[in-house]
Amino acid sequence: MGKEKSPRRVADNEAMAVSRMLRTSPQKLNLVAQMIRGKSVEKAMTDLTFSKKRISEDVLKTLKSAVANAENNHGLDVDDLIVAEAWVGKNLTMKRGRPRARGRFGKILKPFAQVTIKVRQVEEQA
Repeated sequence: MGKEKSPRRVADNEAMAVSRMLRTSPQKLNLVAQMIRGKSVEKAMTDLTFSKKRISEDVLKTLKSAVANAENNHGLDVDDLIVAEAWVGKNLTMKRGRPRARGRFGKILKPFAQVTIKVRQVEEQA
């Protein structure tokens, strides 16, 4: 009698991974996500490994997770994968402050972001 299985959110030749609560602003994270969109997984991993951006390590971890999901959960060939989509979203913002002169209060916002990476298997073009 249980519930019916929910349909997959991605196509049969795709897999995805999400990282939440990344301690950086979405704007900075989007610069790194932009760097890997549309590239092969191998090239994207190389770019992220040698990037000077601090958050690129977390994006690399997410990309590796998406590749592992593709291989283990969906049976896709790792050599034929490309980064189909990589998008960034806002998460919570911690509000902090600092006392300023004349009894005022300086607001400090510490934003968090999340990144979603979708990989797709494409056939080799001869």
